[in-house]
Amino acid sequence: MRIRSFDKEKGILYLVATPIGNLQDMTYRAVDILKSVDKIYAEDTRNSIVLLKHYNINTKLESYHEFNQDIKTDEIVNELEKGMKIAIISDAGLPVISDPGYKIVSAAIDANIAVATIPGASAGISALIASGLPPMPYTFYGFLDSKKTKRISELNNLKYIENTIIFYEAPHRIKETLEDILEVFGDRRCVIARELTKTYEEYIRGSIKELLEIDSIKGEIVLIVNGYKDEVVKNIDPNSKIEELISLGYKPNEAIKEVSKLFNLSRKELYNSYIDYKNKE
Repeated sequence: MRIRSFDKEKGILYLVATPIGNLQDMTYRAVDILKSVDKIYAEDTRNSIVLLKHYNINTKLESYHEFNQDIKTDEIVNELEKGMKIAIISDAGLPVISDPGYKIVSAAIDANIAVATIPGASAGISALIASGLPPMPYTFYGFLDSKKTKRISELNNLKYIENTIIFYEAPHRIKETLEDILEVFGDRRCVIARELTKTYEEYIRGSIKELLEIDSIKGEIVLIVNGYKDEVVKNIDPNSKIEELISLGYKPNEAIKEVSKLFNLSRKELYNSYIDYKNKE
């Protein structure tokens, strides 16, 4: 474990939460910090200007997004090294979560610069606590890949996680994503939380098949999916499970990979066990 004291001559990097829908989601402390810092970096300055004007915040605003973050990270660290106080905000909610910001946080820590969180609204957690699905333990995943083949691969890696899973998804892709989740996970309980804290906030609860019957789902979406549940998994022979998956069309190596995740066993040990199992037949 490494314990560090920050250089008091250097500046401080604030990670400031912004509203996820309703402008009143903003905290008093967040407004005070944004008014007091030397500069604000935002994912999309066009969206952030609306928020800053609403709260009469006149601090200098610049962009920091996925396409310029490599250049801007060095620039921000230099400013912090000179003693400036900098705030990072995203379009909605907490920066860094499914948004740019990780690189500058990591670089600031490496430069012995203090990093502080100014907490506030979070779409994922807000949706989770109102979903009606088990809130703990949970796995936050964020956005799945936009390409189907990669998305299926990601879902296969999540298939046997027993935690409730939190996804973010775009409205134009939600139907396709639900179809892929149904294909990989099977028909589980899930919740679509849309337009959180806005006028038309809505929670749509049901099975994946039931949600797929809805013609159109619009707005900002959080998708909460029930975790894997197999009450008798402890009584199942891993080798029998491998045989079952092979009968369903899995290649032996793919089946061993899936079963190793399900039973939390090393792939090598499971492979050797399965070879012995087949030799005894």
